[in-house]
Amino acid sequence: MQADAPDLPPQSPWVVLKFGGTSVSSSECWETIAKVLRDRVESGLRPLVVCSALSQVSNQLEQAVLEALTGEEPKARLEALRQQHHALASELGCTFPAEAEQDLDELTERLSGISLTREASPRLKAEILGVGELLSTRLGACWLEAQGLSTRWLDARDWLHAQAEPVNDPHRQYLSATCAEGADPELSHRLAAFSESVLLTQGFLVGAPDGGTALLGRGGSDTSATHFGDRLRAKHVEIWTDVAGLFTADPRIVPDAQRLQRLGYDEVIELATRGAKVLHPRSLAPARAARLPIQIRCTRDPSTAGTLIDDDYRTEEPTGLAISSRNGMAVITMDVEGSWQQVGVISDLAACFSRHGLSIDSIASSQTRVTVSLDPSANPLDSETMGSIMEELARYSKPRLISPVSSVSIVGTHLRSVLHEMPSLFIELKALEVYLLAHAANDHSLTFVVDEEHAHDLIRALHHDLVRSRLGAELVAEPLEPGASH
Repeated sequence: MQADAPDLPPQSPWVVLKFGGTSVSSSECWETIAKVLRDRVESGLRPLVVCSALSQVSNQLEQAVLEALTGEEPKARLEALRQQHHALASELGCTFPAEAEQDLDELTERLSGISLTREASPRLKAEILGVGELLSTRLGACWLEAQGLSTRWLDARDWLHAQAEPVNDPHRQYLSATCAEGADPELSHRLAAFSESVLLTQGFLVGAPDGGTALLGRGGSDTSATHFGDRLRAKHVEIWTDVAGLFTADPRIVPDAQRLQRLGYDEVIELATRGAKVLHPRSLAPARAARLPIQIRCTRDPSTAGTLIDDDYRTEEPTGLAISSRNGMAVITMDVEGSWQQVGVISDLAACFSRHGLSIDSIASSQTRVTVSLDPSANPLDSETMGSIMEELARYSKPRLISPVSSVSIVGTHLRSVLHEMPSLFIELKALEVYLLAHAANDHSLTFVVDEEHAHDLIRALHHDLVRSRLGAELVAEPLEPGASH
């Protein structure tokens, strides 16, 4: 055990550190977490730590709910979850917390109830899906305290609250909630009053307007971190994950993809919404509003600076920065013959999606056809939902559903000025069926929706033409000092 970290004065600036699922799933990663926290405290920063559930636990909880809805009790899955957390406690050398055991017992009771009724409201699902973060943080707080880091466990639902949805949509209210933006001096004052050096809480979970549990959507721990950073007016936010930053393409698809040193909020918002998995799209809005720097760092390689996102990044040169993609998407084409110059056609079609709680990703229209894409990360694309929307769209058009498809996006600045440098793009597109082409109004992205089987070839061609040949030395990272925000 190491000595306690030094006491911090109440006026010490905040730093928010988010650790993802792979970053909290082993004793080796927790050793890195402890070292990082000591470094931040010793440099005079007050850490608020936001943790995800252990790797794959949220997926397992989702599957447990699905099994219970069929009338089965998911005993094997629950036992595997229990063993996974007990195994980590053993690996860490700490006693399994009694509160975590109680969380597991309550989880079993809730799933048993679903098995009997074969019903699970969004409110109940939120309670169940949030258990993983409660378990991981209870274990983490116990271990950090044993390492001599004075740590207080906080229930995020007491400190971060969802806004009431303007439309009565229980799915969005409990499973895809949103929070208000802006500084909260009272919250900062209350948290700074705690004597512990480290405050540890959960990502993903927030308090619902009715006092229950709401979730910020899958991947919502990033959003929790930036909301806390925004409210506390933190010096910066650190997102610790299993990759060393944002890359010019997914390295699993393009092995020679390069790490980007620094980006602005606009560029990262485009990357995140177009498929880059490192940072959740919703997390950028509160950071941009507060001009809050974000560092993306790698738990397994903490000496690497990663990627810095801040308001100081500027480039006026036309350039392609990265290629991002999304799979499992759906396209709906709607033929509207005879509607030329008819008032309200697109409005009527858009209202159908709104009534079904579906968010349109991209839209393209002509005099006789309207085409939209739907992102599975923002919408339920199950057969029941799709069947229902197609039935209603048929009142206004001749709809056709195409799924699954992939979107492939070029992200950069002033893209119109670099299209002539993309010979492979036009060669590739000549051989492909492009269901939708969307050019962002801010000229930061150009998106093609194609069959999934062709997406990887298109990504590699675009990366070769536009990114690898144009990547400037200023975009290649030099290590930042630990904890530095610039």
